[in-house]
Amino acid sequence: MDFFKPAAAVPNPKRVKLSPSPDSAVCKTVVSSEDDTDNVNAHQKSRMELNRLIAKARLNLKICTQKVTKAKEAESESDYVKLSELLVERTWLEEAALTGELQKPYALNLCKFLKTEMCGGPIPIYPPPQLIFNALNSTPFDNVKAVILGQDPYHGPGQAMGLSFSVPEGVKLPSSLLNIFKELNQDLGCEIPSHGNLLKWAVQGVLLLNAVLTVRKHVANSHAKKGWEQFTDAVIQSISQKKEGVVFLLWGNSAQAKARLIDESKHHILKAAHPSGLSANRGFFGCRHFSRTNQLLEQRSIAPIDWQL
Repeated sequence: MDFFKPAAAVPNPKRVKLSPSPDSAVCKTVVSSEDDTDNVNAHQKSRMELNRLIAKARLNLKICTQKVTKAKEAESESDYVKLSELLVERTWLEEAALTGELQKPYALNLCKFLKTEMCGGPIPIYPPPQLIFNALNSTPFDNVKAVILGQDPYHGPGQAMGLSFSVPEGVKLPSSLLNIFKELNQDLGCEIPSHGNLLKWAVQGVLLLNAVLTVRKHVANSHAKKGWEQFTDAVIQSISQKKEGVVFLLWGNSAQAKARLIDESKHHILKAAHPSGLSANRGFFGCRHFSRTNQLLEQRSIAPIDWQL
C-alpha cells in the first residue's frame, strides 16, 4: 500500500443523520407545546450549529485528502506531504501549541517509520493518511468538552477512521462499540443506531483520541512505542494545562494510565472497565458515564452532549 494512496475501503463521511440536541442529559427532547417557540428556536439553532461543525470537519478532511492526492501525484519523493501537514485544524497548532511538537526528533522519526511502513511493504496500515489526525481535525481545541481515550485504531480493512471506537457507516459494529451503545441505551435511553460513525460526537466537543494513531493490518498494537504515545500524551497535557472542566472518560487499564497527565483539580476523570466483550461486564455496563458527563458539563453551564446518533 502506498503511503499516500487514499484507501478506497473508507468512504468519505456521509452527512450524519441529526436528532434533536437537548438542553438536558436525556437523549430525546419533547416539545411540550406547539406554542413553545423559544424551545423550537433553540432546537433549530442547535441543529444549525451542529451542521456547521460537521461541515467544518468535512472541509478539514477534504483539505487533507487533497494534500495526500497531490503528494501521490508528485513525481519527486521530496514533494511528498509531511505528517505535520495533515494536522490542519489550526486551533491545535496555535492554541494548543502542537506545532513545535511535530518538529521534535521523535516526531520526525515517527514520520520516517510511517513512510517506510506504508511505502516499503505489501501490508497496509490504517487509517489512510488523510484520516490519521481525524480526531484533532474534527474537534477543535477550543471546543473540547470531553475526551474518550482509546488504545489504537481498529486493524481490519475499512474500519479505522481516526476517531477512537468509531467506524464508517456501512461497516459492521465492533463489539466494543456495540457495548458502548448498549450502555447508552441503559443510561440515557438512546436508541441503538444502525451505524458506528461517531462524527456527531466529535464535532460537539468529544475528542475521540487513540493513544496510537496508526496500526498495521490485522496486527493490533503494531505501531505502539514508535512515537505516537509521546505525541498523544502532549495532546492530553495541553488540554489539562490550558483548559478547565473537561471530562475524561478512561475505559480500561491502558486509558486509566493516562490519568497521571491530567490535573484533577481542574478536570473530571471517570473510570470504568473497557467496553470490549471480555471486560464490559466487569464494570463498564452500569457506569453511566454519558449521563454523568452531561451532568458535570451542565454544572459548569456548558451545553451537554447529544449522544443520540
